[in-house]
Amino acid sequence: MKEFHSDLPPMAPAPTLPRQRLRYLRILEVAAGVARKGLDSVVLSEVAAKADVPLGTLYRYFPSAPQLMLALYRKQLGDLHEGSLSAAGKAPAHALTGVAMEIFHMRLMQPAVEQCLTRAVYIKDADTTKLLREIDAAAEKAVTAASGDAAVSRVVLLAVTGLVQAVRCRRLSLFEAEEDLKRACSLLARTGGTA
Repeated sequence: MKEFHSDLPPMAPAPTLPRQRLRYLRILEVAAGVARKGLDSVVLSEVAAKADVPLGTLYRYFPSAPQLMLALYRKQLGDLHEGSLSAAGKAPAHALTGVAMEIFHMRLMQPAVEQCLTRAVYIKDADTTKLLREIDAAAEKAVTAASGDAAVSRVVLLAVTGLVQAVRCRRLSLFEAEEDLKRACSLLARTGGTA
């Protein structure tokens, strides 16, 4: 990802001590649920309360909502990358489902991330569209690594896109969309696309 800067105070580095790391991850987990509604729905005091951490702890790591969202997205991209690397040792359906679910959840919160990116000032004139294309390319690479087939990768990514839209438009619940995506990955794996 491209580096950017803004007028926001700097974030503290991720903690290394186990207890602090658990708090940090709990904050990011709660933020992932809140981010689906957009950046303006991310209220740091509510995130701290739901994560059961003191507000000061949250502010130490994430002084603003945009910084929290970007840290969450970076973590999800890291998880996606790790998932694609470890997919080789897993059963095809399981590997494909895991990577597809990561991408699905990332795309659900993408509007909040895009809002963060449009508020930041980029170095070297990188724009949001270019960055999002890079993210899409990383997603395609991860799904292709998990499936072993570029055509299967395209079908899975199109299914993810459709399910994200269905959840945003409230035609499907999050649970229903997750179940549909799991079933689609299982069916694609059974048809031999992930041999």
